[in-house]
Amino acid sequence: MATSAAPSSQPAPPLLSALSGWTSAQRHVVAASFLGWTLDAFDFFLLVFVLKDIAAEFHTDISDVTFAILLTLAMRPIGAFLFGRAADRFGRRPTLMVDIVLYSVLEFASGFSPNLTVLLILRALYGVAMGGEWGVGASLTMETIPPHARGFVSGLLQSGYPTGYFLASIVYGALFQYIGWRGMFMVGVIPALLVLYIRRMVPESPSWSKEAAVERGSTWTVVKSHWQLGIYAVVLMTAFNFFSHGTQDLYPTFLQVEHKLSPHAVGIIAVIYNIGAICGGIFFGTLSERFGRRNCIVVSALLSLPVIPLWAFSSSPALLAAGAFLMQFFVQGAWGVVPVHLNELSPDTARGTFPGFVYQLGNLLASVNATLQAGIATAFAGNYGLALALVAGIVAVVIAGLTAVGTEAKGIAFAKAAPAAE
Repeated sequence: MATSAAPSSQPAPPLLSALSGWTSAQRHVVAASFLGWTLDAFDFFLLVFVLKDIAAEFHTDISDVTFAILLTLAMRPIGAFLFGRAADRFGRRPTLMVDIVLYSVLEFASGFSPNLTVLLILRALYGVAMGGEWGVGASLTMETIPPHARGFVSGLLQSGYPTGYFLASIVYGALFQYIGWRGMFMVGVIPALLVLYIRRMVPESPSWSKEAAVERGSTWTVVKSHWQLGIYAVVLMTAFNFFSHGTQDLYPTFLQVEHKLSPHAVGIIAVIYNIGAICGGIFFGTLSERFGRRNCIVVSALLSLPVIPLWAFSSSPALLAAGAFLMQFFVQGAWGVVPVHLNELSPDTARGTFPGFVYQLGNLLASVNATLQAGIATAFAGNYGLALALVAGIVAVVIAGLTAVGTEAKGIAFAKAAPAAE
């Protein structure tokens, strides 16, 4: 007797699977968190395009101005802790709104700096505000979306960082010749408008409640009970931040100083490599839902190694652009898994604080990158390509090794907020 054909058991493609079953509120949360990180990165990366111009106006060296980058990165852990703790205590949504207003106002104020000292102070304060956004936005997002969508959304959320760089490169290429470096910073007040959208459309995380926040106790209690995980995560994030900042922050300067490219050409190449970064983050983040978080990070980090000669030592703009596209595809491919990986490893009682805090502590330890690379370039007769290659190659191997020996927590269930007592 013939039997009827069994229905296909083939799984849906990862991207289509990730996009199924969403509510309107979940879409708004993802949009707000993506835009928050995009515009935060936009404000940060405006600086890397104008290091040379600030140095010229204030009659100092580029390496002195790169100290502003160091201060921004070094202050981010303070913001991650303060805003993360506020998110665990008072809720993700209001904390995110305050943070976005603060970093926008400080960015705008940077355009009025009368000297390098004031600029450095403002960039340090900006670092506090920037440090708070990632952890709060990531926890709000990961706690709100369907579990099967975490990998894709992780890549999408992290792609907000190169998207911000992408927007900054467009502003630099199109407007710098008209508005100068001060005008670039003043454009950075635009993200404050995002707060109006969050207030109207974005709900609070379903995993947070005021009652549960009161009962959870101090952050230090959580830290003491998970100190080994915390140390591992900080070391991993240090390597990751050397990976991203070591391939991004001085690349425009490398193109300007070593290859004598115009602002327009530098802007075009930056657009190209940030498209690669966006594609890489979403691609590997989505794949991590099927193949695991650690596997995708390891593969992406190692695939960056053969790209280094094309990226750092090519002579023509076309080859440099191709190398930069591939490098950022793999660098941000590895980074695309980080938001979900850290949130899944995080203790439920400190998810607003833990991911952002360890991420930004890694930023603190890697904050010397720009100054370090500028120093290496100076020691080797202005060879920025060598400085970029050394850092990128070393940390790619370190990331692969650290990730391989770490823990996989893919698909872990997040605790739900307890209902308020009647």
